Amino acid sequence: MIKTIPLEYETYYHLYNRGNNSEIIFREESNYLYFLKLLKKYILPVADIFAYCLLNNHFHLLIRVKEENKIAVSIERSFSNLFNAYAKAFNKRFDRTGKLFEERFKRKKVEDESYITELIYYIHSNPQKHGIIKDFRDYPYSSYRIILSDKSTSLKREEVIDWFGGLSFYKEYHEKKYRQLIDDMEE
Repeated sequence: MIKTIPLEYETYYHLYNRGNNSEIIFREESNYLYFLKLLKKYILPVADIFAYCLLNNHFHLLIRVKEENKIAVSIERSFSNLFNAYAKAFNKRFDRTGKLFEERFKRKKVEDESYITELIYYIHSNPQKHGIIKDFRDYPYSSYRIILSDKSTSLKREEVIDWFGGLSFYKEYHEKKYRQLIDDMEE
């Protein structure tokens, strides 16, 4: 059994999980929207969210755990509450029973902040890599377009833009990587 690393305060993580036995966990638009609502409710009090992508059978998040003295409930408990609340609603909606997610959500500590721009691109490009959509930039359930917009958001938009050196560089980076992905797929 693989040991799960504990989540540390003031640390960035790439978190991801999928449906039990790779089952679908988002069947309709309301599922995606409800998960995002629960993410705000349970995770924002304990972690900052920088990027996300929700696919039909899995999801990816880039978070930073907040300072210890500001957290009344543990980050692990917060994720447990998120997954339990979502699974109960999903099971009720689709008249199903049993667990929805794999045992534990996976986590990778971001050791080098210079890797964050590549990780954000990786998270955003997931729908295209999995063949869900031809151009990940058009996918509605990722943070890519939210970063580009000027609408109010709970995401740490300004920090994301700063990592890329500005909004135009954010767009250019994703465009360049998109072109590389297309070229790689055509070879």
